[in-house]
Amino acid sequence: MVFDLNRVIEQIEKEKGIPKESLIEALEQAMMSAARKKLGYEGELEAHFNSEMGEVELFQFKTVSETVTDHHTQITMEEAKKLDPDASLGDSLGTKIDPSILGRIAAQTAKQVIIQKMRDAEKDIVVNEYKDRVGQILSGIVRRFEKGNLIVDLGKTEAIIPYREQVPTEAYKSGDRVQAYFLELNTMGRGAQVILSRRHPGLLRGLFEMEVPEISEKIVEIKSCAREPGVRAKVAVYSRDGDVDPVGACVGMKGSRVQSIVQELRGEKIDIVLWDEDPAKFVCNAIAPAEVGKVIIKEGEHAMEIIVPDDQLSLAIGRKGQNVRLAANLTSWNIDIYSETKYDELAKQAKAKLVEDLKIDESTAMVLYSNAFRSAEEIVHMGLDEFLTIPGMDQEALKRIFGQAEAAVKKKEIGSEETIDAPLVPLPANDAGSAEIKEG
Repeated sequence: MVFDLNRVIEQIEKEKGIPKESLIEALEQAMMSAARKKLGYEGELEAHFNSEMGEVELFQFKTVSETVTDHHTQITMEEAKKLDPDASLGDSLGTKIDPSILGRIAAQTAKQVIIQKMRDAEKDIVVNEYKDRVGQILSGIVRRFEKGNLIVDLGKTEAIIPYREQVPTEAYKSGDRVQAYFLELNTMGRGAQVILSRRHPGLLRGLFEMEVPEISEKIVEIKSCAREPGVRAKVAVYSRDGDVDPVGACVGMKGSRVQSIVQELRGEKIDIVLWDEDPAKFVCNAIAPAEVGKVIIKEGEHAMEIIVPDDQLSLAIGRKGQNVRLAANLTSWNIDIYSETKYDELAKQAKAKLVEDLKIDESTAMVLYSNAFRSAEEIVHMGLDEFLTIPGMDQEALKRIFGQAEAAVKKKEIGSEETIDAPLVPLPANDAGSAEIKEG
């Protein structure tokens, strides 16, 4: 008994990292709880762990009194003299309680208190160890799968990679080493749970910070990154030092640095592009390897129209829209891509519509089109004050055009109300000559 209790404390301290003092305090509180539950009164009790005996000793204290009104808290002088010949009135004397009187139920209570204390101590250790590490890359050993979730041993605790944060193309077995992004520390349950992710873009950013010294030294900065986990990713980089090529620094000698990251991501392809403060140039870099012929910016809609040669359209869009979708996420701009042929067709139709709706000549329609106006609705949406800032046109002419735009929009609205009960007709099939990709 003596040996076992001391050994259990030492074993828990070693395996769980719980301080010995916390375990002893838990044992003492457990004995106090068990004693009060069994004895059923609020007497003055104290519990002390005897390290030499390897047991928790429980003492009941009573006050020496002339007249005893409560046998649980008071003791007569005669009884006190038997315990301590030097006792006097008002002294508090303690007697040791035999642990065997606590019984099985009390022992079960003590066990539950100890278990709870151990859980609380483990939770505190995990919280203190990991609370400041959210957003970092953690490394561990795969232990097992539980209901689709991956359990990873971090050393001091076990972490979980939920099924939703796993990459379908990745497969692991017990004993594999894995690196993951520390997503959050969940303290809502019975313990503190470390939640990891293999899908988060922060994993890509963190791996580059670990692999590229120029990034950790703040010479090269990762401005943004976008991923389609397990398939492809784009990273936008910028150098604070004009003598350092940010793309070359991330690629490394013969691609050694980026290849290490590709291997860690199980073959995920990575495009490293140069960040530029000019949004149009940045989008052109992000859409690579496709060549861009023209860029039209729509500031109000935070969107861009990208025109590429006909033979570059499929490359710009990518497989199932992957390339342009990643570019949109990387740059935070909505991107519409058109082939030159398709763009010319749309431009011709839009100019003709402007001539018809606004009652203007083709040259004026050309000026409006070059300023990214495709319809009367876009002109009205901008507002008169901003519309009058268009360069190269007379103010009175602009006011007249704006009035015509308002009239055309109103006419369309009236026509829409009149035909609201018209029968439905099938929508035309999508044109293969263009692609519209919105951010996110």
